[in-house]
Amino acid sequence: MLNVKTKTLISEEEIKKRVTDCGKRLKEKYDGKPLLFVGLLKGSFIFLADLVRATQMQCEITFIKTKSYRSGKERSELTVDFDEDIDFGKFNVVIVEDIVDTGYTLKEVTKLIAKKNPISLYVIALIDKPSGREIEYSPDECLFEVGNEFIVGYGLDMDGYWRNLPYIAAVI
Repeated sequence: MLNVKTKTLISEEEIKKRVTDCGKRLKEKYDGKPLLFVGLLKGSFIFLADLVRATQMQCEITFIKTKSYRSGKERSELTVDFDEDIDFGKFNVVIVEDIVDTGYTLKEVTKLIAKKNPISLYVIALIDKPSGREIEYSPDECLFEVGNEFIVGYGLDMDGYWRNLPYIAAVI
């Protein structure tokens, strides 16, 4: 993996500014209200950490792990692993995702949480990649849009590597 070449698409400074601005908007919207952030693992963990700090308010945090099994090019059932003891009905829920590509995972997770009757449900993605969309789905908010590049950094990986980059880069 060390020989992979990358080109910076979104700088660390751009990310910090957009995440800080998003945190301020969330504070205005949810300050004083019961708030639960739900991060989709593994890619959202860095974005989620920076975002909750940027809100500067009390909140709870949980994670959902998803896995979509594939046989060749055929999509099979999505598995979703989360703490079943969470009472989503007590919270305004903000789902935090690293990238919206095909749309399948985020659409299914959103439907699953909506069935748990949260006070409100809001979906934020760091990256929107509309060129990868296979179904109609749009989160409530996306901080950046990219083309058809394969991207890494700021939580996004390539075979488990490159998540730790403080910026987002295209693999070239």
